[in-house]
Amino acid sequence: MPADVPVDEQAGLRNDAWLRWYWLWDLSFAVVYVSVGLLVLLRDDDSLPNRLGAAGVLTVMAAGYVFFGRGHIVVPRERGSVQGRFFAAGLVVPQLVAVTFDGDASFALFALCPLMFMSLALREAIIVVVALSLVPPLASLIRDGLDTALGLLGPMMVFTVLLGVTMGTWIHRIVSESQERAELIMKLEESREEVGRLSREAGVAAERARLAAEIHDTLAQGFTSLVTLVQAAESELDRDIEKARGHLTLAARTARENLTEARALVAGLTPTALGTGSLDEAIRRQLERFAEETPVSVSYRADGDSVTLPTVLEVVLLRMVQESLTNVRKHSRATEVTITLQVKETCASMRVTDNGAGFDPDEPADGFGLRGMRNRAAEVGGRLSVRSGSGGTTVELEVPR
Repeated sequence: MPADVPVDEQAGLRNDAWLRWYWLWDLSFAVVYVSVGLLVLLRDDDSLPNRLGAAGVLTVMAAGYVFFGRGHIVVPRERGSVQGRFFAAGLVVPQLVAVTFDGDASFALFALCPLMFMSLALREAIIVVVALSLVPPLASLIRDGLDTALGLLGPMMVFTVLLGVTMGTWIHRIVSESQERAELIMKLEESREEVGRLSREAGVAAERARLAAEIHDTLAQGFTSLVTLVQAAESELDRDIEKARGHLTLAARTARENLTEARALVAGLTPTALGTGSLDEAIRRQLERFAEETPVSVSYRADGDSVTLPTVLEVVLLRMVQESLTNVRKHSRATEVTITLQVKETCASMRVTDNGAGFDPDEPADGFGLRGMRNRAAEVGGRLSVRSGSGGTTVELEVPR
């Protein structure tokens, strides 16, 4: 059921099956009413006033069912409520009066017994049905004497009681199971709505984390390069104008690349470095740019065919290289960096090693870099390991193909 369906409509849909088939109970009641009414009116061995009185009381009962009882039953509520007891009393009293007029009116129990079980609690309904089944022989005892009453107190009464209780218990069980299923469906709908809400929240959180990682790995790093280049150009303005101009040229190129990355990020595209070539070519371009901006010596080796890698893995590996180079530039004070890409049949790995000052990988850090790399690795089922000490740092990422 759609989650955006209003609550009232959902309740209507849950009760639809019950209402769809309730016309069978209406038909059963109508058949019993007409049959018993004709039986009472067409008898020749009873006085006309008694027959008319019984038929009139049966008609009052039928009107009570149509105008009050039916509306009470089809509206879901707890059986045994005040309304249900009032409705049951409104049927029992006329039935007692009808039987005192004509004993054949007792056949109306075939219609009344199911209604008792639909309106009352099971124990209450059984008591009322048994009591109603005792009415015909008691009325016969009063009207016709002990001999006739004893005949009615035998098999006929037992059959009526057993039939009424068995049918009523069956009806009660079906109605209870229907209500339990309706409650279960409602709980499942609520659970589904909760799961949908949590999924939407998880999706929003994942998208925020993805955007944060993208911004950190592209725009933030680009702006860091811009600041570094502008500061370098500023320091060279009074001493070497050509070198300052070179720094500004690199800054302009970095700004243009950052702008392209921003547009690609907004459009949800792959990194622009991968959009114009393979992963191997993208890494080499990153290294060329790094060499132009820093005095650090960089070496790169690729083993295997990186062209066969899926784009999602290429993005993770490229971002790992970018973040590692940024950390080298900002923190390590290294003079040499070695990058190795290995593409195997079942996995691909990227290793970045520097000879810098190192750090404690287990110590909490405020930055997003390593955390972002680990999150990216986890998204593709990969594993990131960091080893660092006074002799330098090695960051290795392995992802399954």
